[in-house]
Amino acid sequence: MTGERTLPGVVEENYWFRRHEVAYRAARDAVLAHGPGGPGGIVLDAGCGEGYGAHLLASAASARPGGRVVAVDYDAATAGHVRATYPGLAVLRANLVALPLAAGGVDAVVCMQVIEHLWDQPGLLAECARVLRPGGVLVVSTPNRLTFSPGRDTPLNPFHTRELAAADLAGLLCDAGFEPVWMLGVHHGPRLAGLDRRHGGSLVAAQIAAPAADWDPGLRADVASVTAEDFTVHDGEVDTSLDLFAVAGRPG
Repeated sequence: MTGERTLPGVVEENYWFRRHEVAYRAARDAVLAHGPGGPGGIVLDAGCGEGYGAHLLASAASARPGGRVVAVDYDAATAGHVRATYPGLAVLRANLVALPLAAGGVDAVVCMQVIEHLWDQPGLLAECARVLRPGGVLVVSTPNRLTFSPGRDTPLNPFHTRELAAADLAGLLCDAGFEPVWMLGVHHGPRLAGLDRRHGGSLVAAQIAAPAADWDPGLRADVASVTAEDFTVHDGEVDTSLDLFAVAGRPG
């Protein structure tokens, strides 16, 4: 259990799944609020992972005539899983820094918990800008370096190449030509704050302190009880957020 390929329906990963799910819900809302939103709108899920997020986005896209989601992942087995599990999605196996898509061909790009895994982070954002049509919207989420790997210049997570603080992410987005940039953060809501107190100040620390097989029944029940509604996404106290959530416009 690494959390890097989070799956729905796995009790031990439920906290991380719900933390990712709330970001996808916020991305769906951001695309509907800030994107072109017209008939035929195409949403690209760049780095779709298991596919549950692209499936969620598709439920909103399908409400518009001709709207659809294209799910892209570099890993061949993952792309095959998405095709089999979510047959309504268009799925591509591709490199995110060399997307096989026409310039200006999509209305919105969603990139959730991906940029921290790539060596060429500017290249990813340049490709997102290239494939977006003028007036399109990019939504990016990534762990907040200030809380995920506090006090460190190198990531604690061996799967990450470079983690970002809010100022770092905003700088990369501006360098890629995106403006304006709205920076928000994912936080624990009141119920999760209570679970933090119950588990010595941090539910996350309690989960990673021991293998899941060794969790006590109380911790297992609390992890299983977490829902997406237990998290909040807002623009206050971004530097203390768990994950960063940026919405950026493609000029034009």
